[in-house]
Amino acid sequence: MTGHRAVTRQNTVNEYRIRSGEYSAVITARAAALRELRHGERDIVVPFPAGGPIPDYRGIIAAPWPNRIADGQYTFDGVEYHVPINEPARSCALHGFLFELDWTLDSQEESAVTLSCSPAPTAGYPHALRLAVEYRLTDAGLRIAVTAANLGRTAAPYGVCPHPYLVAGPSPLDQWILEIPAGACLEVTPDRLLPKETRSVEGHAFDFRSPRAIGATEIDHAFTDIAFDGGGQARVLVRDPGGTGVGMSWDSSCRWLQIHTADKEAPALNRLGLAVEPMSCPPDAFNSGTDLVRLEAGATHSTAWTIFAV
Repeated sequence: MTGHRAVTRQNTVNEYRIRSGEYSAVITARAAALRELRHGERDIVVPFPAGGPIPDYRGIIAAPWPNRIADGQYTFDGVEYHVPINEPARSCALHGFLFELDWTLDSQEESAVTLSCSPAPTAGYPHALRLAVEYRLTDAGLRIAVTAANLGRTAAPYGVCPHPYLVAGPSPLDQWILEIPAGACLEVTPDRLLPKETRSVEGHAFDFRSPRAIGATEIDHAFTDIAFDGGGQARVLVRDPGGTGVGMSWDSSCRWLQIHTADKEAPALNRLGLAVEPMSCPPDAFNSGTDLVRLEAGATHSTAWTIFAV
């Protein structure tokens, strides 16, 4: 669709297509999820079928918390809250609750679309938020920008991340060359993947500061001590040995990064892509308070990420 228009009614379609140059993308109304991102004829994120469920949280906006809250329980400003557990095997509340919602179309043009949602306050999260996400394609790739506004009268805990699975090329993930600009990783419990302590990646299997093959390494961990360049950007790069690749960049509003090699047990398809999730706070930040955003009444929080072909 050419031109810009504002829309105040509810969504009447299930997804939105945008295009610019060699890039094209499809964004769903459900979860405002990135269903497809292509550069030319190749996928640079793992897509999922139209009209059905979103597998493995692919492409969602994870908010108002990224990653996990242990036992779905946290305390904020002296009050204890409980949110629903949606990862029963680990007894955790995972990736917020906005992925369950249909987002409203705010505006659309040929190369961009903006969706928003205003989830109803609940006993476990009694805050009135409005979130808007803009997906915009340019020659530099797909920029995903999220703004959260606290419309209520009290402060709210908040965190956010995207959840794309990047695809470097046709070779198996084990052969992909990965570069992560992070000097530390977060050790987690093996059973529930809950935080223990950070440690240097020096001499560790997770040291990808210099590009190297992923190999058989299994990763589902957060990284920090991220190196931002002179322009204030950090970048994860992943390349196929055949010459194609994909990258993701972000700024210092996200000082944490979750990487997941999408390991699955048979008969599920294994290691289809590399989840790259720049996060505004680490796992279980609603309990630790580490880098948790305190979104005051009337305040906003914004962050953005860009996915690009290399």
